[in-house]
Amino acid sequence: MEITSKDERGSAPVLDIDSKSTVGGGVEDVYGEDRANEDQPVTRWTISVASRYTLLRDPHYNKGLAFKERERCSLLAWSVTTRGYNSTTSSEEMMHNIRQYQVPLQKYMARMDLQERNERLFYKLLIDNVEELLLIVYTPTIGEACSKYGSIFRCPQGLYISLKEKGKILEVLKNWPERSIQVIVISDGERILGLGDLGCQLITYQGMGIPVGKLALYTALGRVRHFACLPITIDVGTNNEKLLKDEFYIGL
Repeated sequence: MEITSKDERGSAPVLDIDSKSTVGGGVEDVYGEDRANEDQPVTRWTISVASRYTLLRDPHYNKGLAFKERERCSLLAWSVTTRGYNSTTSSEEMMHNIRQYQVPLQKYMARMDLQERNERLFYKLLIDNVEELLLIVYTPTIGEACSKYGSIFRCPQGLYISLKEKGKILEVLKNWPERSIQVIVISDGERILGLGDLGCQLITYQGMGIPVGKLALYTALGRVRHFACLPITIDVGTNNEKLLKDEFYIGL
């Protein structure tokens, strides 16, 4: 079944999206919608959402249990439970779940999982509980997260550029799905919060936690929309002998 932006019964949008794009349940999008240009025309989000199941699996558009009643009836009738929450209740429930963990790294991992499911809730949670979560999103927890990124890795969260791509960086950048990038945070993994050279692996991005963590704060606290942020890890080699002798290390 194809999903369109109009309800079959009328002209009202199936999903309620404010004219002013927001993140985190209220932070205004300072850049608005992606701007079209001659090289990269804008594709409406509805075109990329092919089915109800796909919508629920896409962290950009999934609202979890916070879909409004009309959205649930017309679009997700079979996909979610009968009763839902508003965004505030969803945030409170998720925060309750995170507080069940005693180890900061476990809380960090729980937030990583949330970001892959529901980005709206991810940023709202950080906005509503910034004092409590700041220590989880960034220092000191981010240091341990980076040192163990290979073992807690979920899915790629940024762009990887290797020294081998010298002369082809523009082509690599074009692989990123978003075009209106406003903020880029780059790390080469050489000096991660006093932990030294953590190197860079194509799959696990040992130092990627730093760009990802910084950009999460820029979005939640600086009102920079997350679609306009690009975390990058570059691999220009490592002097870490332990990594160089590791048969499973796949960085340079």
